[in-house]
Amino acid sequence: MECCHRACRPDLGLAFFGRLLKTGIKTDVITYSSLFKCLCDMKRTEEALNVLFHKMPDDLPNVISYSVILKSFCDNGRSQLALDLLQMMAKKGADHSPDVMSYNMVIDGFFKEGEVSKACDLFQEMIRQGIVPTEVTYSSIINALCKARAMDKAEVVLRSMVHNGAQPDAVTYNSLIQGYSTLGQLKEVARLLKVMRSQGVMPSVVTYNSLMTCLCKNGRFKEAVEFFYSMAVNGQKPDVISYSVLLHGYAKEGSLIDMIDLCERMARDGVVPDLHCFNILISAYAKYGRMDVAMLFFEDMLKKGVKPNEFIYLTVISAFCKMGRMDDAMEKFNEMIDRGVPLDTKIYMCIVEGYFKNGDSVKAKDFITKMKNKDIRHRPWKGN
Repeated sequence: MECCHRACRPDLGLAFFGRLLKTGIKTDVITYSSLFKCLCDMKRTEEALNVLFHKMPDDLPNVISYSVILKSFCDNGRSQLALDLLQMMAKKGADHSPDVMSYNMVIDGFFKEGEVSKACDLFQEMIRQGIVPTEVTYSSIINALCKARAMDKAEVVLRSMVHNGAQPDAVTYNSLIQGYSTLGQLKEVARLLKVMRSQGVMPSVVTYNSLMTCLCKNGRFKEAVEFFYSMAVNGQKPDVISYSVLLHGYAKEGSLIDMIDLCERMARDGVVPDLHCFNILISAYAKYGRMDVAMLFFEDMLKKGVKPNEFIYLTVISAFCKMGRMDDAMEKFNEMIDRGVPLDTKIYMCIVEGYFKNGDSVKAKDFITKMKNKDIRHRPWKGN
């Protein structure tokens, strides 16, 4: 039944299964599970359910058979149907009984759909049924609750996790630290770091990044810098996110020399800047009129294979317009078109205003006519 697992042609699996039934050869649970996979891949989950209930011998279905259908419902935003099936499994009992993975799937499905209460209720029901949650179950629930900013509930689950003998790892603590960091609750972050270390769980790069972001948002940039440089001491290598957090902090302070030093360290560490990093660098130097350096970063970005987006082009074009360098602005505008970057009406307005401010109303009108011919609608900014 290998063909059933080829997502490109699940219909071949169905055809093969139909012929197999006609031969009278006895089919097993693996064959049926493959059929369910084919039907689910073709978005025909109800048909798979119908086969499970009405065409599959009662002694054959097991957790694996059900799981294929459960996963399909959850992946397609239909977790309530998955819950209905889960409850049917529990009523049938024996080999049909849902296991911890079955519950994990449906709980995760509810969280993805934003149904936090339903996910939590199902978690409690799982425990009542005597199903022992794994570390993965606890971490998944804590992560989802933290993303939903339900920190009180996340703490309750954490206590339950420890009480039941499951050891929180760096991933679990990272979720909590990220949650509190986003809310700006630095005292809670500090408490968790202390608990984390007391449990012998070392902070990861993700932990440091969350903490640095939180410190920067709360005006404590110097502390963020200290944490950045303490990473190497504690055996962690900063990643591109770590560098972008610090670059953004230096950019807000206007510390352009520090940004260059950090870029050099970044190169020594073998960390390649991403689009976000280049956005920060180019924007910072353009803001202070250092277009020579901004364009060096722009060229470096192209050399590294990072494609500039409309925001970077807007930054560069806007800076050139403010400096009266309209030929350079138009060069970047045309380059933007050649590269297939979507034209933003803000860029269009920027160039028009640039020509007017520089006393060249003829070129401004020519540009407007040119843009009308390209069917780019004029939408003025608010306040203009």
